[in-house]
Amino acid sequence: MNTESREQAVALSIRGLRVDVAESGNDIVDEITLTIRKGEVLGLVGESGSGKTTVGLAVLGHARRGVAISAGKITMKGASILDLSDRELRNVRGSLVSYVPQDPGAALNPALRIGLQVFEVLETHGYGANRAERDARVAEAFGEVKLPSDSEFLRRYPHQLSGGQQQRVGLAMAFAARPAVIVLDEPTTGLDVTTQAHVLETIRSLASLHGVAALYVTHDLAVVATLADRVAVMYAGRIVEQAFTAEIFADPAHPYTRYLVAAAPEMGSDRQLVGLGGRAPSPGQRPVGCAFALRCEVATDHCSEAFPAVELVGDGASAHEVRCFHAYDVPERTARRQAGTAVGVIGDEAALSIRGFSAGYAGTQVVHDVTFDIARGESVALVGESGSGKSTLSRSIGGLHHEWTGEIELGGVPLARSSRDRPVGQRLSIQYVFQNPYSSLHPRRSIADSVARPLVIAGVGKAEARREVDRMLERVSLSAAYGARYPDQLSGGERQRVAIARALISKPDVLICDEVTSALDVLVQAATIELLVDLQEELGLAMLFVTHNLPLVRSISQRVAVMSEGRIVELGTATDTLTNPQQEYTQRLLADTPSIPDFGETPDRSFAGPQ
Repeated sequence: MNTESREQAVALSIRGLRVDVAESGNDIVDEITLTIRKGEVLGLVGESGSGKTTVGLAVLGHARRGVAISAGKITMKGASILDLSDRELRNVRGSLVSYVPQDPGAALNPALRIGLQVFEVLETHGYGANRAERDARVAEAFGEVKLPSDSEFLRRYPHQLSGGQQQRVGLAMAFAARPAVIVLDEPTTGLDVTTQAHVLETIRSLASLHGVAALYVTHDLAVVATLADRVAVMYAGRIVEQAFTAEIFADPAHPYTRYLVAAAPEMGSDRQLVGLGGRAPSPGQRPVGCAFALRCEVATDHCSEAFPAVELVGDGASAHEVRCFHAYDVPERTARRQAGTAVGVIGDEAALSIRGFSAGYAGTQVVHDVTFDIARGESVALVGESGSGKSTLSRSIGGLHHEWTGEIELGGVPLARSSRDRPVGQRLSIQYVFQNPYSSLHPRRSIADSVARPLVIAGVGKAEARREVDRMLERVSLSAAYGARYPDQLSGGERQRVAIARALISKPDVLICDEVTSALDVLVQAATIELLVDLQEELGLAMLFVTHNLPLVRSISQRVAVMSEGRIVELGTATDTLTNPQQEYTQRLLADTPSIPDFGETPDRSFAGPQ
């Protein structure tokens, strides 16, 4: 493709974008330069807080409260987005550029029927000459996202749809007026693998079919590897590496990218996940030189003196951009990913026994005749699609759901259905770590008070409780000083560590982890898994690990129970179940799970000089 035609194919151009904290002028993101062509998907990846969503919102000419776009140029179809008035921006949002948020429930109006919501997008932007043409486009949009377009379905409200259906309605709204650019902000984070696979295929086909440039913001590297044409890696507000997807995963140049790839779980691999200590510096606290230097094993004094300029590997369309003085130097930890399926110290005695368990809601049975044991020191992963009954089972074990029959025994002693009817000792012996670290901690209670809560219930004195809290915070790799902080002062990964500390401080026999890594980026996820594995082996915990992240299973669990429609359809070792599944349902789950392909090696490492 010659230079002229390549320029005509560009749908979105970002040059020198800077977004600041309005009050202080400290940069949130800076020097952001990206180009996306028609029909291309660019994956924007990095840790939480790296600035990915800030860039995505800036493409719509939007900055959150207290934030200001201070420099740069964003153009699409000849329109300079940052030069438009508020009224002009309202006109282009939805017609020229559209947005799909992470939570589909928050994106839809609960009081309006879904067909009407898509129709209103078309009406607002003057799509079509009349109502008949708009109605036809609504039906077409629903068909494009693989949803029914009959009048009965279009008259449904959002609460009458599953999470995956809600997200597809959001996609129908985003693509309805045929925009040139679409920004997708973690649109599959809360979805099970089967629903995620359908949504990703929808995104891929629509972007290709309509020539839409897609900016896909995510922390899921497996999704990026299967969906994106190119990848840009962000750290502390700057893009540190950018290249075609195969080049990023085959031979990452920046040490930070190597850590990201090393932290990503792989379905067919026994390699240990590699976490990374510390956290990226916040706006106003970023050093003069490379912001990653404080966490980097290959950093030298030179890295602290200046931020590296953009260097190019290769030439032309395949150029690999990197900002690092030590590109392709391999950090020691990422180079030694030894084989290491979770082993554990498994005892002969069952810590938790489930016999003939069935459960329901308002008389409707949703879990049927489940039977299995978890031995002391053993971790069992519970996997399956959304609605398969995983959370109902785990919540019943924890005493949070009481409409069930059968038997659940803790150390051979039957458990009452409700936690309120269980002795304090039993309640403390089964602890629960919830999915969302942002809502599982009381916002007005200090970290020390939250962690100490189980000890208070057990009647432990304040002085002794505080000593135990300090020890437990240290055990989960947080200093005792964190006890004086509040949840809003912590990152998502730190909050999840606090939740784990609170669960373990009562020295339970059984730990239930309900999707505890789904909201975490890959580095924090890897560090959390490392922590849980170490604590499980140290304390001899029996663990029920509920997840829809199948590649993660072999790193944390010895056995896997697969649920479908409320029944255990397959139960076996993690290795056997994930490499040689016997049931068709398990085979389909594995087939739908995105994974990082083997891209091979990229041998050319010669720099072409600064850009």
